Amino acid sequence: MLYLLDASDPEEPFPDPENAEHEPDGLLAVGGDLSPVRLLNAYAQGVFPWYNPGDPILWWSPDPRMVLFPERLKVSRSLRKTLRQNRYSVSIDQAFDEVVKGCSAPREAQQGTWLSQDMIKAYNELHQMGHAHSVETWSGDELVGGLYGVALGSAFFGESMFSRSSDASKVAFVHLVQSLGEAGYDLIDCQVYTRHLESLGAEMIPRFDFLQRLSSAIEKRPLANPWTEQAP
Repeated sequence: MLYLLDASDPEEPFPDPENAEHEPDGLLAVGGDLSPVRLLNAYAQGVFPWYNPGDPILWWSPDPRMVLFPERLKVSRSLRKTLRQNRYSVSIDQAFDEVVKGCSAPREAQQGTWLSQDMIKAYNELHQMGHAHSVETWSGDELVGGLYGVALGSAFFGESMFSRSSDASKVAFVHLVQSLGEAGYDLIDCQVYTRHLESLGAEMIPRFDFLQRLSSAIEKRPLANPWTEQAP
């Protein structure tokens, strides 16, 4: 049964993700708000928002879950070549708002965007609080790709990525994974399956396994801070 969240109570706990719907897979709750308190509570419990602008807020916890363990990153031969050529420079947290706006742009063969103005505002608030981060890919002074997500403990929750140039988002992703691995992060939540993420080493694991790993990861302090500012 779908759970209705109270918009006036951002500290309201989420229901057990094991109660999520099987069809559509992982739909757990509806309503609430996008306050920092609720968003951080959601991520800590393995729940994330995903809905179309203008619709009620929908909260998800799919089973199985797409996850990347940093040590299992896969870099194809062609991507290695791109990295060796140094065609792009990479920075961290230097253009968060621009990255989110890049991710919100309609994709090819897609009408509109799933990133509403309310969501853009919410993640910018999390960024200002030090919880949301971006990785940017540059060609000279031009932003050509990037990604953003939320960090809690030694877990990173990837939200979205975009690319305006060949391999630009992949370069940002590789930089992210390698930086998180060096900092002692345990997992990167990729949420749902895509062939693109699978090609980079992400894998599907049971929700129960994911939630157990997540519980340990968010209580763990990373070995280092990977979010230090790096100018391109």
